[in-house]
Amino acid sequence: MRRETSLFKVLMALVLIVGMVGLLTTCAQAAKEEAAKSEKAATYGLIDDILRRGVMKVGLGVFIPWSFKDKDGNLVGFEVDVASKLAEDMGIKVEFVPTEWSGIIPALLTGKFDVIIGGMGITTERALKINYSIPYEWSGMDVVVNKNMLPGITSLEELNREDVIIAVRMGATPVAAAKKFTPKAQLHQFEGNPEMLQDVLNENAHAIFSTSPKPAHWAADYPDVLYQPLGGELFTKEPASFVVRKGDPDTLFFFNAWITNNKDWLKDKEHYWYGTKDWAHLLPKE
Repeated sequence: MRRETSLFKVLMALVLIVGMVGLLTTCAQAAKEEAAKSEKAATYGLIDDILRRGVMKVGLGVFIPWSFKDKDGNLVGFEVDVASKLAEDMGIKVEFVPTEWSGIIPALLTGKFDVIIGGMGITTERALKINYSIPYEWSGMDVVVNKNMLPGITSLEELNREDVIIAVRMGATPVAAAKKFTPKAQLHQFEGNPEMLQDVLNENAHAIFSTSPKPAHWAADYPDVLYQPLGGELFTKEPASFVVRKGDPDTLFFFNAWITNNKDWLKDKEHYWYGTKDWAHLLPKE
């Protein structure tokens, strides 16, 4: 009886040893697989994935002149030019995914596209969810002046007079800008841009403060009446960046390098789309 009990104990010990060896082997294999996944994730980021498939999916909104459909139905605009050149320099194709602006960040986070190239401004609230590249374009405040009323103006200081009237949109950022930079001037406030523009064209106000690129386009539309006293330079500037999902620094490094190496080209494109209306022939006929 004692011999049988001892034999049973030996068998149980062997079973336990075999079980422990199997468990250790399984754990080791799982750890090895997890390490391989981590190594792959560290090695292959979004840029590598884009290069492998040969297509970069770009999310953007539809706003003239950032990105819009021309008279032939083709997508054109500043952002389209930027994304197309980026893809060309990478040796790949680009696929545009027009998206409602209010849902563009959720669409990025769910993988509908790889990157947002749509003139998105930088905010700390957005930065909690997504990562920004360095700025590739700038928006801000600009001014146009009625040349018949105030010819030869070259600075905001010259507009900071009690006898100067500046037209602005009611409740918008330009109101705050006018009060900050030209506190002595009078303000004519309007609900919309057409009324504001007409006020200056009718010589009821001397100048308009508005966000770019509208002042440049108004100066191009009415060259006999309006001019840009600052020569197209913005007197407030807000940066816009490429936007990607978090957790991929290699992709940000690449985009930052591309933006840095293409600063002159980007500046020329900004001037074409935001500083002129040489592209107006592309607009669909109303």
